[in-house]
Amino acid sequence: QVQLVETGGGLVQAGGSLRLSCAASGRTFSMYRMGWFRQAPGKEREFVATVNWSGGSTVYADSVKGRFTISRDSAKNTVYLQMNSLKPEDTAVYYCAAQAHASSRYRPPAAYEYWGQGTQVTVSS
Repeated sequence: QVQLVETGGGLVQAGGSLRLSCAASGRTFSMYRMGWFRQAPGKEREFVATVNWSGGSTVYADSVKGRFTISRDSAKNTVYLQMNSLKPEDTAVYYCAAQAHASSRYRPPAAYEYWGQGTQVTVSS
């Protein structure tokens, strides 16, 4: 089992920045990939970014490319999401997720076995 705890959400004005953190505990040695997803009211959970835990390679959704940066600190078992140039449409609950088995699938939420509780990000216009 892997436990995930997100922190760092909050209220920010458009154009501002926030950094989300996700601390992993438990069987962290089994993690293959970690990702960030978000879910706005009335919408489906959508992929934001992912990072390969060992190699560090990253992939981003087109909607956040160039504005968000995902990174990981293996020593701290923590993954980060630096969000810059925030827009009102970035408002959502942000979730951290972990994938325990090697897979080529990283966009669908079903590809991840473990999830955090979520943290609210609100961007005012």
